[in-house]
Amino acid sequence: QVQVVESGGGLVQAGGSLRLSCAASGRTFSINTIGWYRQAPGKARELVATITNGGDTHYAVSVEGRFNISRDNAKMTVTVYLQMNSLKPEDTASYYCYADTYFGNVWGQGTQVTVSS
Repeated sequence: QVQVVESGGGLVQAGGSLRLSCAASGRTFSINTIGWYRQAPGKARELVATITNGGDTHYAVSVEGRFNISRDNAKMTVTVYLQMNSLKPEDTASYYCYADTYFGNVWGQGTQVTVSS
């Protein structure tokens, strides 16, 4: 169906920036909405940002104005980027790519983002 693979996590100091990438392959025509969730230790997974086929975006209040999601639709792949600026220690989490498709929801394996104070 659809597979998603994340990349771009790492360690950064507070105030710094990182860009995450999510490469979706397979039946990418079936993707409706794609985006990012995150989960910090001991906390529930939460939505970070999503983008629809039409380019409509949605952000968590905690990241609005600091994070930007964008989408590149190629012929056989869809790549979604999450540009994260002005990072804070509370942004530390595992970040998961998520795709809502006609065949069901698809999750990536996650990439770790650690922000040091």
